[in-house]
Amino acid sequence: MGLLDGLRVLDLTMWRPGPYATQLLAQLGADVIKVEPPRGEPMRMFRSHFDVLNRHKRSMVLDLKSEDGLARCLELAEGAEVFVEGFRPGVADRLGVGYGALRELNPALVYCSISGYGADGPLSDVPGHDINYRAYASALPPDAVSPEADELPVADMAAATMAAFAITAACLKARATGAGDRIDLGMADVLAHWVGTVPEATQRSGAGPVPGYGVYPTKDGQKITLGVVSEDRLWKAACHALGIGEHADVPFIERLSRIGELDGAVTAAVAKLTRAEAVELLTAAGAPVAPVLSHAEMLGLDHFRRRAVQEEGPVRTTVHPPLAEGPVAEPDEHRGQTWRSRTA
Repeated sequence: MGLLDGLRVLDLTMWRPGPYATQLLAQLGADVIKVEPPRGEPMRMFRSHFDVLNRHKRSMVLDLKSEDGLARCLELAEGAEVFVEGFRPGVADRLGVGYGALRELNPALVYCSISGYGADGPLSDVPGHDINYRAYASALPPDAVSPEADELPVADMAAATMAAFAITAACLKARATGAGDRIDLGMADVLAHWVGTVPEATQRSGAGPVPGYGVYPTKDGQKITLGVVSEDRLWKAACHALGIGEHADVPFIERLSRIGELDGAVTAAVAKLTRAEAVELLTAAGAPVAPVLSHAEMLGLDHFRRRAVQEEGPVRTTVHPPLAEGPVAEPDEHRGQTWRSRTA
């Protein structure tokens, strides 16, 4: 039994944010029924990506523009605890599955809408994708360039994680009071809130915010990261490991006034080492170092493999463990089924 065993989630989302949110719920045991349009979710064209976002879900193909399809969706919503949709604002209402209609049908329903800029506000009707939300939220650096295909879609994943959190919080209240809620989650809102917790940069030095905090090239064309901030012990460890012990006793306040000089010393020292050498030396000294890994290297890393991150998700629990890697439903594989019986 997972943490969310018995939670009934009706998922009308497509592409990435909504499916990842409901995947997180499914991984923890929620009963997720994925409603797909007549030809299946378009992201099925990218099967390898689709599969990692849609494990442990059942699939039903419903045409919400047809009388029978809408009736079946409403029947499922009546028995659900959670309804998640990722349409542009106003589309769910036009299809007959908006918050108002479903609230009358099921007052305890937690209804979550995930959109780019939220359900209202001056930008609510503006189309967009991850890079647009990052731009509006000041989550792109001033020297930003066009992303590569493998760049992490920060807005998508942040919003999905926030949605899963908000859904579980709302379900706790709904189970206690019998009153559901409507979650209006804008992807740009999440990033704007995150960015608002970070102080604005007043100048850019070309180095990290403090010496020893940043990305450093190695002599074999790879890169490492160092994570020294104000901790004197970590600064000392990095300096001794890199052979620049003459800087080891410089206190933090002084390091701030000598960023260019001291970070330059770190950069030059790292450049004399291969990535493996740098990681080995710095790790042995107790410095906060990590190699910059490729996608393939990350997937093969023993640490993540031992923790079964790809198979069981990012949440580790002891008493009610997440579900292991499971099957991905084919379109409409579960036609005619309904919600599973709840267990005690």
